[in-house]
Amino acid sequence: MPTHKQHSALIILNGKQSANPELKKAVYQLREEGHNILVRIPWEVSELPMYLNDAVNQGIETIIAGGGDGTINAVASALMQQPETQRPAIGILPLGTANDFANSANIPMDIHAALSLAVKGKSFAIDIARVNHQSFFMNMATGGFGTRITTETPEALKSALGGAAYVINGLLRPDTLKTDTCKIETEHFSWEGETLVVAVGNGKQAGGGQLLTPDALINDGQLNLLVVPARDVIPALLTNLFSSEKNQHLIEKTSCWVKISSPHKMVFNLDGEPLSGETFTFELLPEAIHCRLPPQCDLLS
Repeated sequence: MPTHKQHSALIILNGKQSANPELKKAVYQLREEGHNILVRIPWEVSELPMYLNDAVNQGIETIIAGGGDGTINAVASALMQQPETQRPAIGILPLGTANDFANSANIPMDIHAALSLAVKGKSFAIDIARVNHQSFFMNMATGGFGTRITTETPEALKSALGGAAYVINGLLRPDTLKTDTCKIETEHFSWEGETLVVAVGNGKQAGGGQLLTPDALINDGQLNLLVVPARDVIPALLTNLFSSEKNQHLIEKTSCWVKISSPHKMVFNLDGEPLSGETFTFELLPEAIHCRLPPQCDLLS
């Protein structure tokens, strides 16, 4: 009789999901199949390294991020602090508001299916982006209008409308349409001016389903850059966000690094984690982390 391989995983769970009955059921079911599933609910991000060190010492194969894009980012960033040779894979359990990374990676939204994939799915080597030599993101960094929406959208609106809340909130409040003056450099490109949105994508979408860098892949060794210059502000924004037609005013480039500098403080949102400064250096670390993904994943080349 063939024996089924037993897997071990640690779920890092966003506290808001601690009483989720579907999740409890899915965990118990996988345990009954013989898989070793641990669950931890960190009180704060600073506890993650401790949980990960314990997991690595126990030989746990997968660390599962149970939450939204912010939880995935926190887990991926903590994994990058582990020595590469003993770094567990990351699994994704989409339990957030927008779930941008999970959606574009075709990870099932059904909790049981997602958890099965995160525990038993095939792991693929994927790229991760590093910012200013110390911060990381797996999906996308946005600056400008997009950042203000994601950091300022009221919680109540978020729960009522889900991902669409981000865009609606932004468009209903013209005062959020502030511009940033910056200089943007890549391997083969340099530009200076007023921007409304700057997105540096490893993945394709942010802000609840907005395809900002639709051609991005997480294993192509490239970052995808989108710049929405401030001229023709609203038409450029609407054309890009709400139709598949290309707008001639948008700047789209690929590069393995991007440098953005500004005479004043800018804020970039790294998958929900705000980072402020005057200079941002984005570099791509190819195949730096393993992620359990479905075979039909739109983010893989």
